Amino acid sequence: MSLNPDLKSINCTACGAGLDVLGGGRVTTHICSYCGTALDALDNYKTLVKFNILERPETPIKIGAAGQIFGVNYTVIGLLQHEEVWRGRSWKWVDHQVFSPTHGYAWLTLEDGHLTFSRRYRKPVGWLSEAEVNRADTRPRVRAGIEVFQYYDTSTSAVTYAEGEFTWAPRKGQKTTTITAMSDTAMLGFSTTKREREIYHTVYLEPTEVSGFDLDTGSKPSGVHALQKLKAGAHAGFLTKAALGCMVLCLSLALVMFLQNGRLAETRQRFSVTELPVTIPFEVSEPGRLTRIDLQGNGRNSWHFLSVELEDPEGEVLFESGRTVEYYHGRDNEGSWSEGSNAASLAFFPPTAGRYAVTLDLEESGFWAPNTNRASSPQQQLTEVSLQIRNGVSSSFWLVLLALGFGCVGGLPMLRRHLHNRARWRDSDWVDEDDD
Repeated sequence: MSLNPDLKSINCTACGAGLDVLGGGRVTTHICSYCGTALDALDNYKTLVKFNILERPETPIKIGAAGQIFGVNYTVIGLLQHEEVWRGRSWKWVDHQVFSPTHGYAWLTLEDGHLTFSRRYRKPVGWLSEAEVNRADTRPRVRAGIEVFQYYDTSTSAVTYAEGEFTWAPRKGQKTTTITAMSDTAMLGFSTTKREREIYHTVYLEPTEVSGFDLDTGSKPSGVHALQKLKAGAHAGFLTKAALGCMVLCLSLALVMFLQNGRLAETRQRFSVTELPVTIPFEVSEPGRLTRIDLQGNGRNSWHFLSVELEDPEGEVLFESGRTVEYYHGRDNEGSWSEGSNAASLAFFPPTAGRYAVTLDLEESGFWAPNTNRASSPQQQLTEVSLQIRNGVSSSFWLVLLALGFGCVGGLPMLRRHLHNRARWRDSDWVDEDDD
């Protein structure tokens, strides 16, 4: 017997309550909202089974509510709550069966404030079974058309509440095992019950893709849903490309400047520590260009502070400064190690051309860990220091710093995508063997 298409309402054959008939001709079961009795819609609404009267699940979407999903008109005809229990934790969600005279039946699911839309998937696709997942060494995949879906999780849920019209006969406690696979934009759910198996295609509903259904537009979903898209700015792609392009340009210019090492104002000279202090004159032919004084020592597991005093061509002290040269090395149970450097440099901008003079002296020195085992960490005081001066050198420091800034700007959208993708897959129950 088929359902009379002109029927708009009935009285429950168990309690007499008036019930609206909202679904189409494929409805087989109508569960009374008042007494919980399941009625056979194909046999004059005879009583099939009675659900225990339970508290209606919290959902703003009521039976009879109308709205649009992707521009198609739907009406809510049934409400079903599922619960999954695993290792002492419980997850609940509410499926709303919706009906459209032009597009048939579908499910509108509400979980933690997130809305998803599911329909039966009729296109050719290989079945993904629980046994196949358990045998797999790598994350299983299924292909549907040009889209690839990767295994997400396996869940077994039970029906805890049912109300309204359905195209099948729900039973309290009826269990469904679903193997879920996910792509970048959708999920495939391979669902199995005792009587049948179905494949469902699920997509996430953004606020602009659904309207009506008495939804509270001011409510905010909790957390990140596995199908939720990243809300990137309108110009995020351009910003990433532009910033990374500028970063490459800055690094290229920095390399060019790094290779411009100027000209020697004074060739490398070596002095014994016993000769210090020493004064070294040198010529500056390019005033206003960066001039660099390079120092090199030979200490081991020791530190030394070298003072530097610079006089201009008029014999006036231009500045007094200093640099520390220190180098440490040794061996422990993890192997050889080293840190620090015996090299140091000091740069300045000479205001005029002419003959400058730099005075170099050793002010302080000391050993690192003086009580350490000298066999494993030999110590040596500074015995020799060398000096070299170059005029007209180029510094790439600020360009490198600017490149890092552009890299951060360009990398921020990429980092956001990475973190969002991690959040999407966070609840997947697949564990790679390398992570064990």
